[in-house]
Amino acid sequence: PAQYFHLLRRQMHGGEDRRGMRKPLIVMTPKSLLRHLKATSTLNDLTSGGFREIIGDTNMMAADEVRRVLLTSGKIYYELEARKQKDDRDDVAIVRIEQLAPLPKRRLGATLDQYPNAREFRWVQEEPANQGAWPFIALNLPEHLGGRSLLRVSRKASASPAVGSQAVHERQQREVVA
Repeated sequence: PAQYFHLLRRQMHGGEDRRGMRKPLIVMTPKSLLRHLKATSTLNDLTSGGFREIIGDTNMMAADEVRRVLLTSGKIYYELEARKQKDDRDDVAIVRIEQLAPLPKRRLGATLDQYPNAREFRWVQEEPANQGAWPFIALNLPEHLGGRSLLRVSRKASASPAVGSQAVHERQQREVVA
């Protein structure tokens, strides 16, 4: 909630370009996060700070022990975080990219630099490979990884965003999160 509030506030107080024209703001967020128990904010979160384009891993861990960095956006973060805690993984960091365009390159670089021993970077999305943010990320993110490769974790490419079967969807979702 605080992220959304600060995003709207930023748009109203600084959403103009050099010519004084208001830039468009496009927000894509699922309704399910309105009910998610972990998607909450404190009063302090709402009254101080601002919109964070990049949110690094919020768990206390030794950054030099991180070997894999998962980059993601959206509600799948909560499933990845739950799986990480369940598996007690201290060698994995989850970084949320909250603003896709324009990609906040400096902040992203500074966040990724916190994990000097990370050798594996993966973009994780629940959408099929040819949908969601992956096509954009695949073109714009690799140059900021210092020569390290970026792998995709998602459903296989599909003409449709939905498989049409709840059972198949749940199985695919478990495979992506795993």
